Amino acid sequence: MRSFLARLATVLAALAALVAAPGVATAAPSRVADDWNPPANLVQPLGEVWNHVESTYPDLYGFRNYGWDQVMANRGSVNYCVRWESDAPVSAALRDQIHAALKKQFAKWMAAMVENGKGHNAWPYTSVPVNIVGWAVKNRSTLQWTDNSVDIYAGNLDSGGAPQCSPDCGRFFHQDGNYSRCPGGAARHYDQSLWLTKGFQGGAGGDWGQRVGQEYFTGALNQENIHIYLHEVGHTFGLDDFYDWSPTGQCCFLMKAGSATQITEFDTWMLRDFWRHLKNRYGL
Repeated sequence: MRSFLARLATVLAALAALVAAPGVATAAPSRVADDWNPPANLVQPLGEVWNHVESTYPDLYGFRNYGWDQVMANRGSVNYCVRWESDAPVSAALRDQIHAALKKQFAKWMAAMVENGKGHNAWPYTSVPVNIVGWAVKNRSTLQWTDNSVDIYAGNLDSGGAPQCSPDCGRFFHQDGNYSRCPGGAARHYDQSLWLTKGFQGGAGGDWGQRVGQEYFTGALNQENIHIYLHEVGHTFGLDDFYDWSPTGQCCFLMKAGSATQITEFDTWMLRDFWRHLKNRYGL
């Protein structure tokens, strides 16, 4: 009887709330229940990782340009610009190989968000297409093709002298989504840059994209996993480095640089955990 009365009181309270605000539309749809089911052996290390992230990221929840934000703003896709910081010539065939490799590698992280044919924990996409919309070079002659499949930015250099696609078209510079000054409009904007630098060692990554060595990336086009690039994409989606500590029981995973060359189960669940903590910003 006590439980019945409690349920009845809940129903009456809900009806009273509706009567008290006649004509007011209901609020946003209720959020999808949290579907969080990592393997038992990963629960503790995942908790340690998130506690570390919360205590070390200066604006964890306020920052609005993670890879998640970019994909959601584009309704399920991401646009890239290739920054070719090298004097090595690029044929149309090499361009297409770079595009294919970029798409394949990026898709590996997005596949980690799919489980049993649907997006994990209300992630709304089962695939995230990558569009390469531009190439940036110092000299137009470096690019040995004449078709107009991508926009070409020649001689547009950043403060360090590296070629870049037009800032007017870059999400990093226009996080409000206003691309009114981009020559191709919003459709030709870029969310991230694949920055390929001659002689560059290691990698760097963030909301702006990923930077790796030009020789490294082109030399790895036929590899199953271009692991330095993959590691840097992890940073784009908010994942941390592990230079000075390891979560309990986890020795070897992609985001711990040098310990793995592919996305592991632990990397997958760290990615999913980041989404779990951000999805409410999208009403999910």
